[in-house]
Amino acid sequence: MSYKERLRKFDSHSSVSKEFRVYTVQGAALSVVTCLAIMYLIGKEMNYNFETTMTERVHVNATSATGLDVEFDISLPQVPCSMLNIDAMDPSGQTQSLHLDRRHHVYKHRIRVDEISGETQYIGDKRKLEQGSTLLHEDHLEEALDQITEEHGIEAAVVDDTTEEPACGSCYGAEEEEGECCSTCDDVKRAYKRKGWHIEDPAKIEQCQLLLVGSGESDDGEGCNVHGLVALDSGGGNFHLAPGRDHSSTDRTDIAAIFEMLLSTFEQFNVTHTIHKIRFGDEFPGNTNQLDGETRVISDGYGMYQYYFKIVPTLVKFRNGTSIQTNQYSVTEHMRHVNPGGGRGLPGVFFFYEISPLHVEIVENYRKGYIAFFTSVCAIVGGVVTTMGLLDQLLFSRTQKGSRAQGLVQ
Repeated sequence: MSYKERLRKFDSHSSVSKEFRVYTVQGAALSVVTCLAIMYLIGKEMNYNFETTMTERVHVNATSATGLDVEFDISLPQVPCSMLNIDAMDPSGQTQSLHLDRRHHVYKHRIRVDEISGETQYIGDKRKLEQGSTLLHEDHLEEALDQITEEHGIEAAVVDDTTEEPACGSCYGAEEEEGECCSTCDDVKRAYKRKGWHIEDPAKIEQCQLLLVGSGESDDGEGCNVHGLVALDSGGGNFHLAPGRDHSSTDRTDIAAIFEMLLSTFEQFNVTHTIHKIRFGDEFPGNTNQLDGETRVISDGYGMYQYYFKIVPTLVKFRNGTSIQTNQYSVTEHMRHVNPGGGRGLPGVFFFYEISPLHVEIVENYRKGYIAFFTSVCAIVGGVVTTMGLLDQLLFSRTQKGSRAQGLVQ
C-alpha cells in the first residue's frame, strides 16, 4: 500500500460524488439561509470582540501632583460683576494665588436674564482678570484708552496681552523702596493700605482710570458670568465666588468709612447660580462631570453654598500609545446660613477640594481580540452548517416518506 493510500484512511471529510447527490428546493433555501445567518453572526461577533473597553485599576500612589488645573464656567444672575470677587485659599486659611499667566486666565462677562423668555443675554464685552485682580477690557481696549487720553489729557499706553511683564507704574509716594512698581490699580491700593493712607479720588490714579471707564452705567438687574482656567495648589483648599464691596479707607478715625463697612456686613446677596462647567484637568472620553449644567436657587440672602470635592487623580492610556493625566471627582453639597456680623463667613459660592491618595488607571483595550474572534467564527460556521444540515435531512426524509405513501395509494 502506497503512502498516499495510507494517508487517505485519515480523511474525515470524504466527498460524495455528484451522481449520488439529490438537489432539492428546500435544500437551496436552507443554503441561502445558512449563508445569511453566518454573515450576520460573524458581523455581530466582530463588533463585540473588537469593541474598545476602558478597564479601571485603582492603586495607592505616594506621590502627588505639583499643581491642579481647574476649568470652570459659572453664572450668578443676581450679582453684578462689579461686586463679584474671586479668591482662593489653602487649608490653613491663607490666600493662595490663582497663578494667572498666558495659559491660565479668568474672564468676567456681564449678563442679564430676560424676565419673559428666561434666556441669558450677554452685555458688552468680557473682561479679563489680570495679575493683581485688575479687570481689563478684552475687546475694544484701544478705544477705551483713547477715550481716557482725550478726557484726562494723559498718554495712554496700548496694553498687549502677549507682553510678559506689565509696565512699571508709579505708587504715588506709597512705595517702600526706590524703584517699586505699582502696575495695577490694586497694587496702588495695597501700597496705600500698607502705609495706612486713604485714596481720596481714584480718578487721579492712572492705573485706576481704566476701571472707571463705563462705571457710570447702572448695573441694577445685572448678573455676572465667570469662566476661565486657574492653577491651584494640590495640597487642598478652596476657591470661591463671593460678592462684596471695596472699602479702601484704613483710617480708624474715618467714621463714615467705618459706618459704611458695618452696613455692608448686613447687606443681603442672592447667590443663585448655574454651573455650566467645572472640571479638574483635561476631559477624556467616557467621563461625565456631575455638576455640569446644574442650577441651584438660593432664597436665603445670607446663604453660603458649599461644594466639597473629593478629587481622584486619573491616568488614561489609549491603544495608540498616548495618555492623559487628569482627575475625576465626586461632590457633596451643603447650604449654610451665615449670620450677619457673626464672623463665620460671607454669602457666596464656595468650592472646597481635597486630593485623594487613591489613583485610578484607565486602560483602553479590545474586549476579546483576534484569537477569541477566530474561535467564535469557527463555532459559528460549524454550528450553523451542522444545524442546517440536520434540518435539511429531516425535511428531505419527510418529503421522501410522503412521496412513497402517495405512490402506494395510486
